[in-house]
Formats: sequence, C-alpha cells, structure tokens
Amino acid sequence: MRVDALTIQNEPLNPKNNPSMVMTAAEQAAFLRDHLGPAFAAARLPVKLLLYDHNADRIDYPLEVLANPAARRYAAGSAFHLYDGPISDLSKVHDAHPDKDLYFTEQWIGGPGDFAGELSWHMDNVIIGAPRNWCRTALEWNLAADPLYGPHTDKGGCDRCLGAVTLAGDAVTRNPAYYIVAHASKFVRPGSVRVASDNPEGLPNVAYRTPDGGYALLARNAGAEPRSFTVRQGGRSFAARLNPGAVGTFVWR
Repeated sequence: MRVDALTIQNEPLNPKNNPSMVMTAAEQAAFLRDHLGPAFAAARLPVKLLLYDHNADRIDYPLEVLANPAARRYAAGSAFHLYDGPISDLSKVHDAHPDKDLYFTEQWIGGPGDFAGELSWHMDNVIIGAPRNWCRTALEWNLAADPLYGPHTDKGGCDRCLGAVTLAGDAVTRNPAYYIVAHASKFVRPGSVRVASDNPEGLPNVAYRTPDGGYALLARNAGAEPRSFTVRQGGRSFAARLNPGAVGTFVWR
C-alpha cells in the first residue's frame, strides 16, 4: 500500500478527541519546520504533509502556518472538515496560496442516517462543494462499521458514526455514504480534472474531464419541482431532467 499524504494532527482544535491533542497553529508550524518536515526530507519519503485537518470556520489556522516560510516549504497543502463554517471559505485559502493544494478529508453521517437529507447535504457541500472550492479529494467518514458503530476509541471516539457500509458477519448493508460517494467514484476516475461549469440557482453541480477523453457532470435538483435543463459543451448539447431532490451523474464523450 502506498501512502500518498498524511495530516499532521486530526482536528487540532478539538480537545475531546482520543487519541489526539490540541495543537495551536504556532505549535504546528514549529513541529513541521523543526521536526516532521526535516525528518521526512532526510528519509526521502515521497509523502505529502498536510496542515490543519479541521473545520472550515478557522481558515486562519492553515493561513498562519503557511505564513511561516520555513514551515511552508514542507507543506503540500491543507485539509478540511465541515462540521462548522462554509465550504466556500476554502477558496480563500486557495486564493491566498494557489500553489498549495486543498483536501477535504472527513464528514460523518450519524446513525441511523436519513437518506434524503444526507444525500442532499453531502452532495451539495462535499461531493460538489469541495471540488468547486479547489479540493483534490472528497472523503466521507467512515468506510465501514459494525451494527453498533464500532470499533471506536472509548474517550472521544465516534459512537454513532455510520459507515458507508455496515458489516454484520457476512451481511453487508449499504448506507447513505455509499451512494453519495458512488455518484462520483464510479464515473470520476483517477486522473480526472475538474472543468468550469455554470452554477445556476437551485442546480448545484460539478464537471470533470475524464482520462478517457470524456466528461462527467454531477448535478442535484435542490428545488421543490422537477427541473429540466440543457447541458452544452464544445458545440454539443443534450437535455436532462431531475426530479425534486434527485441527483444525477451524466457522462458523454
């Protein structure tokens, strides 16, 4: 297994995680500058080091670390969750440091889950919202759990985190996160590149050029009525329609 990237500390401003600890931006900058960064460089490890890994309401944290030139040189980018703050604020970090990547690394679904509500919110904010605000990844938390939401740590561990799948012996139950991610992962394959797309009111969407030379468009009808629309690209067009709250993935070449 190849490790592509790691974050320095999960949720460094959360005092209730276990195992975890509070780490200020100044402390993270010093740790990266004086210890972690030089150690990875000396070992020639081809692993990206990501800052922060917490909510979008405190973009001042990664911005403070990136303002330290000696620490900045070791950082590949910053990671975010969305338990607080707007996803649009991530673009402010990109605008300040366009040479540093952004990653969306966690968003939970609490058991037992509400399929319609989770699908709407997570599509708008994570699967569509994160890439539209420069994120290279969009991850749901977590991959799998048993029917009691385990295993998890005893203090600060998530005792209601609903996995993308629930495993009970040989039985597998697919949960909301499975379908949320599948809308993208089945068609937006590794090597895809996001391309510009209009963002009409009530029709959140994100578009990609795929490695096979095709295109993929993810869209959701956020309105209360059926929505018809036309997709135009490169002199070609096709008509589409989504029912209220429905999500569609459209592919063409």
